[in-house]
Amino acid sequence: MNNRITSLFGIEYPIIQAGMIWCSGWELASAVSNAGGLGLIGAGSMYPDVLRQHIQKCKKATSKPFGVNVPLLYPNIEEIMQIIIEEKVPIVFTSAGNPKTWTSKLKEHGIKVVHVIANKKFALKCEEAGVDAIVAEGFEAGGHNGREETTTLVLIPIIREATKLPLIAAGGIASGSSMLACFALGAEAVQMGTRFVASLESSGHSSFKNKVVESQEGETMLVLKQLTPVRMMRNKFFNQIAEAEGRGSSADELKLILGRARAKKGMFEGDMEEGELEIGQVAAAVHKIIPAGEIVKEVWEEFLEAKNRISKL
Repeated sequence: MNNRITSLFGIEYPIIQAGMIWCSGWELASAVSNAGGLGLIGAGSMYPDVLRQHIQKCKKATSKPFGVNVPLLYPNIEEIMQIIIEEKVPIVFTSAGNPKTWTSKLKEHGIKVVHVIANKKFALKCEEAGVDAIVAEGFEAGGHNGREETTTLVLIPIIREATKLPLIAAGGIASGSSMLACFALGAEAVQMGTRFVASLESSGHSSFKNKVVESQEGETMLVLKQLTPVRMMRNKFFNQIAEAEGRGSSADELKLILGRARAKKGMFEGDMEEGELEIGQVAAAVHKIIPAGEIVKEVWEEFLEAKNRISKL
């Protein structure tokens, strides 16, 4: 397919693998890029020196474009951005912060910049900041989420109407059919996280991957709204948070329960009870762990089949 997103990134398919914490290392990013999509390294769970290693390994593993996802509110942001510039990363996705902060600096170095948003207000800020494209993410998505709780089905047409920027849909997408639905709403590409967690190349713990493919509807919920809303799977830790929120706990008490490195404990180290298991609602529709390249191929073929089926209505 040739559209604004595939041309912007120099990729074959308008399929982007989200730069998730603890799951999106160089192996996953390079596998997706080698398959014709766009792979992203998730900088949010990496120290600067670790990020540099992943970028260098990714460059050796693929000659195709790849990118890095950077949450702007994370510590060491200056050092992380300097590494990205020094290593000549071609594409950066930013999130959780003001798109104006780094866009012009990155573009000065020839880096294409995409910002993740969850509402029209930030879509317009992205336009003002001069980003190359935006990701509109519905609250079905796993991990940190928008406070508005707007679903992808509602969000995409709102953002499409508000801006002419190239638009990538995210949140609740794991198949070619859902990809086609997003295109019908005005998207020009999709970003998938949960689907790629369940890949062989994902750096997530095997226990976490298995829990994802065994999950059913209703096993993820949005919590920690007093801090930053996060969608996670139900487990012992989730129940502690839900109970505390139910009795009106303060933000300070929630921070105390949250502690440090909860996501690492669950998603990377495999503690399925005490860890924070960030994943999207669409986990209930993901049933197998397969190579990332097969995911790209399968989603694209489903997209074409669905497009052909709809054209006959």
